[in-house]
Amino acid sequence: MRFRHPDGSTVHLAYCTNVHPAETLDGVLRQLREHCEPVRRRLGRDRLGIGLWLARDAARALVADPAALRTLRSELDRRGLEVVTLNGFPYAGFGAERVKYRVYRPDWTEPERLGHTTDLARLLAGLLPDDEPEGTISTLPLAWRTPYNAASERTARRALTLLAQRLDALQDLTGTSIRIGLEPEPGCTVATTADAVTALSGRGCPPSHRIGVCVDTCHLATEFEEPGPALDALAGAGIPVVKAQLSAALHAENPGREDVRAALAAFAEPRFLHQTRTRTRVGEVTGTDDLDEALGLPAEPPARSDGAGSPTPALPNPALPTPALPTPALPTTGPWRVHLHVPLHAAPLPPLTSTLPVLRDTLARLVGGPAPLTRHLEVETYTWQALPPELRPRSRARLAEGIAAELCLVRDLLTDLGLKELP
Repeated sequence: MRFRHPDGSTVHLAYCTNVHPAETLDGVLRQLREHCEPVRRRLGRDRLGIGLWLARDAARALVADPAALRTLRSELDRRGLEVVTLNGFPYAGFGAERVKYRVYRPDWTEPERLGHTTDLARLLAGLLPDDEPEGTISTLPLAWRTPYNAASERTARRALTLLAQRLDALQDLTGTSIRIGLEPEPGCTVATTADAVTALSGRGCPPSHRIGVCVDTCHLATEFEEPGPALDALAGAGIPVVKAQLSAALHAENPGREDVRAALAAFAEPRFLHQTRTRTRVGEVTGTDDLDEALGLPAEPPARSDGAGSPTPALPNPALPTPALPTPALPTTGPWRVHLHVPLHAAPLPPLTSTLPVLRDTLARLVGGPAPLTRHLEVETYTWQALPPELRPRSRARLAEGIAAELCLVRDLLTDLGLKELP
């Protein structure tokens, strides 16, 4: 989806295809047919942007065979889809039954990450619409926080600097500019925008015309960052917002109550890592690596089948007495926020809420001013099938309906900010 900003520039809105896991090129082509085109048709549009996720094997197949890349571009055109941004964070295995910490490997201290991102940049240069001279790629924020030391930092900075040089050469060759955004995420070496300022400023840092930040509004909210000061700090340090991922975290205002923690427990699941944070009365942010750890639950909650063959946490049976919950490991004197991308258009049932207000405030700062701070926006709710069973879409049609509803919500926010939707 395209929008005209009041300054005359074009702002792109897409949704990320990592919600439809596919490891091979055939799987990607199937995604376009079975998921992406139906979302476009549901929106009643001739053209829809997608933030494409290409796993390692799919990317390698495309790089090795120029004819395959032409086929992919042809399929995008035929199905009314366009790509200006890629999600380069997950490397492989994002659809596995258990992802957790695996999503952070390889990191920027390992040559595989540099090679994969270089491949993605070359592919994106070949997929960009003819009228769009710039593409963006989001990537992991250097590495998980452990093990990581001064030597790791030097290695990662060298890799990003080499990548920037390759992107310069790619622009000389193709005329297209590709930029990379580190995506701050709780628990990582770069967990906040303040960490991004540290990582991307000073001696030895990669050049800012190629390497900046991807602001994910779920991650921003989970760390209790305020959008205004966070974005001002990036701008003050000369660090560009390359792209933004529009997502919402799970919010629990009163985690000291057992009913609130019971509601949170329904979202503890074995596939993804759900970093949990709280802000104490003195303003300190602290947390755990996962929701079950915060709640004091076993690392692997009891599971049952949801009818589709995937393991899901056992939910309380309302016909039986509710057992007392274990003592939480995280302080309960302040609100909790959970890194769990909940659907933008459908707030969790009380007593839980989402951090949609943070998304709104961030979006207003990003594109509501005299000029957009970024032109690439991506809805990234990849956790549809990790939600509690009663909240999961039971068919491809229901999933397409939910994704379309999220895009409609963001469309309305953009038009309220004065942007004009384009055909």
